[in-house]
Amino acid sequence: MLAKVKVAKVHAPGKTDKKTLKEWYRLLTLGRMVDERAPNYLKQALGWSYHAPYAGHDGIQLAIGQIFDKKSDHLFPYYRDMLTALSAGVSAEELILNGLSKADDLASGGRHMSNHFAKPEWNIHNVSSCTGNHTLHAVGVARGMQRYKHKGISISSQGESSVSEGYCYEAINGASREKLPVVFVFQDNGYGISVPKHEQTANEFVADNFTGFKNLQIIHCDGKDIFDSMNAMLAAKKHAMEKMEPVIVHAHCVRIGNHSNSDKHEWYRDEKEREEAKAQDPLPKFVEILLKNGFTKKELEKIEAQCKDELMAAHKAAVKAPHPEPESIFDHLYAPAYPGDKYGDGTHNEQGEPIKFITALNETLKAEFRHNPETYIWGQDMANGEKGGIFNVSKGMQQEFGPERVFNGPIAEDYILGTANGMSRFRKDIRVVVEGAEFADYFWPAMEQYVECSHDYWRSNGAFAPNVTIRLASGGYIGGGLYHSQNLEGNLAGIPGVRIVSPSFADDAAGLLRTCMRSEGPTLFLEPKALYNNKDAMTVVPDDFEVPFGKARVRREGRDLTVLTYGNTTHLCLKAAEALAEEGHDIEVIDLRSLVPLDEEAIKESLSKTHRCIIVHEDKVFGGFGGELTAHINENCFEQLDAPVRRVGSTNTPVGFNRILERAILPDQERIQNAFKDLLKY
Repeated sequence: MLAKVKVAKVHAPGKTDKKTLKEWYRLLTLGRMVDERAPNYLKQALGWSYHAPYAGHDGIQLAIGQIFDKKSDHLFPYYRDMLTALSAGVSAEELILNGLSKADDLASGGRHMSNHFAKPEWNIHNVSSCTGNHTLHAVGVARGMQRYKHKGISISSQGESSVSEGYCYEAINGASREKLPVVFVFQDNGYGISVPKHEQTANEFVADNFTGFKNLQIIHCDGKDIFDSMNAMLAAKKHAMEKMEPVIVHAHCVRIGNHSNSDKHEWYRDEKEREEAKAQDPLPKFVEILLKNGFTKKELEKIEAQCKDELMAAHKAAVKAPHPEPESIFDHLYAPAYPGDKYGDGTHNEQGEPIKFITALNETLKAEFRHNPETYIWGQDMANGEKGGIFNVSKGMQQEFGPERVFNGPIAEDYILGTANGMSRFRKDIRVVVEGAEFADYFWPAMEQYVECSHDYWRSNGAFAPNVTIRLASGGYIGGGLYHSQNLEGNLAGIPGVRIVSPSFADDAAGLLRTCMRSEGPTLFLEPKALYNNKDAMTVVPDDFEVPFGKARVRREGRDLTVLTYGNTTHLCLKAAEALAEEGHDIEVIDLRSLVPLDEEAIKESLSKTHRCIIVHEDKVFGGFGGELTAHINENCFEQLDAPVRRVGSTNTPVGFNRILERAILPDQERIQNAFKDLLKY
């Protein structure tokens, strides 16, 4: 297969030294032995319930691993990349530990699906089962390499069918625009499980879909041919490093067996096709080349015997290795949080001039950028002239910190969040803040990356946490309507692994943002945009103010009724409580501030005093976060209650654009006040 660019023939049967060829044959032989043995573990009920054989991809996978440098490169292998991992330095024992989901598995300690190989200390990354989404992470790492003038490349490997995913296009588009040193390898075996390639794309080769992209090199190679694959990968790495541009290597492979051990290719490939696939097996063809170029049959048999011995030793060690302990399931669920306890529970009595909610955010962002030079922010419409985001939260930041640290992302929410995950993989001290979308309602395209962030720390058994603060302008009361006024916390709070905060006042906005940006792991920072310039949300904000996660704040003390609220509705609840105080009712208003984790102690303490509880939030009552709060109270504080828990929120509809519709949908002071009265009468 001719390459679209001229590839230097560094390796050829007569040019490559015997020591190198011997090592290649050892890796090819050992890899195939593990590949063929893997299904037996399932038959013996030992594990490896998911295995995707790589036979037919031998050339390109050997080449990826051989050009990978653990000291300078980052590698994102996909589920069929067993030989890639072995060639890159993962041992046979480590492969089997992964297959058997043992506690000592380097990739995840048994938490992630088998055949997802990794070695974090060597920058061989654990990728998820959502095929192809690691392309964005590879691009993010490459951005880190560019920013820090690091000499290395980021390598993303995948099957050709997964390129159909939108985030793959976003990754390649972004890498070409930013000119990043990332190599995208497409291992093309003609099938996406059982779906033939022609049902994925109109082009015969998916790499041809990208021929119009600027700053992008495309190399085609025979992924079955060891020498052609090696030359292609060497050329790709050289180009990516010297030109600081992305490269696609399209490797033409063949899938000899089933897609995986849960697939039967006899159902969709006839006998003739299956036999033709076997006839293209790269391993016996490589043996023929070796025998014609100075190797004897005895030499090869000796290598094979050594591989068998290595395999058996690896097998015995892996089978004896311990399984993960059941109680370990809660380990590494959330990455370490910054204490945020300089002000104790996050209250203060400082004197000074109150500032706006939006000013508190802006000044805290700037202060944290000065505090940690490895902090970055990007998103849509973030920095252009005097503008700083759609609401100007980041105003003045690019002028002070420069376009290397404050910059615009494309209108591609997946790309914005996925590359944040990736860039934070490059250095542990990197902190990234993203405007995940201009309005929270537009965040849905990034949901796969949000889910990815949520379980990265748990899935990697504590090896990696995306240190990302996701800022979203949330909620209504602005006449925004669809895609400009909805709330997300009820939908997202049930996804473990991400902390979620929603401040109501300027001081808490500053304190929580500081804690988020200094913590490890992902945080969803919901900003009620109606409060940005609202006088009710203005407070004095100490320069170094901190608020810890999981600590509510009593905004009004009382003894007759507990109100749990957050965000926009905190102010409505305070006004309703003050109005009812004139009628002799003493209502306690608790601003939760932190939804995940939740201040369970503060809730219980208040209920032990008031014995009544009402939950008020802006989001829909049906399916809203208040339902989870109600369940928690019923299960843990039932004895404290003298009345059923009541909820107030918006109607079970989208938020309409016309102000008349918006008022009918969102909770207001009158509706909240009436609900307070009803519960007080119970």
